[in-house]
Amino acid sequence: MTPDSPLSSQHSRAEIPRVGDKQDKAEGVQRMFADIAPRYDLLNRVLSFGIDKSWRRAAAAEALLLKPARLLDVATGTGDFAIELKRRSPTTRVTASDFVPQMLAIGRKKAQARQLDIMFEEGDALKLPYPDASFEALTCAFGFRNFADYERGLAEFWRVLTPGGRLVILEFPPPAGGVFGSLFRVYFRHILPRIGALVSGNAGAYTYLPESVLAFPDPARLARLMQATGFRTRYRLLSAGIAAIHVGTKLGRTPLRSTQPGR
Repeated sequence: MTPDSPLSSQHSRAEIPRVGDKQDKAEGVQRMFADIAPRYDLLNRVLSFGIDKSWRRAAAAEALLLKPARLLDVATGTGDFAIELKRRSPTTRVTASDFVPQMLAIGRKKAQARQLDIMFEEGDALKLPYPDASFEALTCAFGFRNFADYERGLAEFWRVLTPGGRLVILEFPPPAGGVFGSLFRVYFRHILPRIGALVSGNAGAYTYLPESVLAFPDPARLARLMQATGFRTRYRLLSAGIAAIHVGTKLGRTPLRSTQPGR
């Protein structure tokens, strides 16, 4: 997760990453996460009421089900998910990739403090610096939503996975309809940005968060995008639909023709 507040921000509204602008989105997201990196972990706990830990555990179980020898965690942030994966499967070689050096520095310190051997490497998720078929599993927890191009990201995931390799995406889908969905939208749009701003001192980041979630494809649409790329897919909702786990299995040796992901 991530945020900024009208109460204590030094950032203007124009500096909030553009949700639907592919050209400008990546640079804006990179600046935003670099700015909030020192408070990122605390904010995740506060804003999710600690439930994000159970979501990561469920996603980690899916990612490790086939006992991969090599696993890549993309958009790792401060490494929480990579650490969970390595802790659960000490024999798996875990590589954690992100394009924000400030986040990676925190992740390295956390892994070292736990004496976990995780390779933290800087890299762009839309142009991963790894050869084809390098990993048996690939994970992305709460980072895929921030990609400037979902289709290109999925194609890169497909490329670096071995045939039959497993992809696990943990993400926030747009809130569903009904009473709970309406309440969650109110929390997401009005309460969460204020809390995030107070804790982080960055109002734009936590204005961006709900906007990016509302603009993200719903679970069925994301599943179709994964299928079009060349994955056999399934998904399940967590905590009444607040989060969703998408599981994909790489099919074939050449990617299928993919559809254009709308915003």
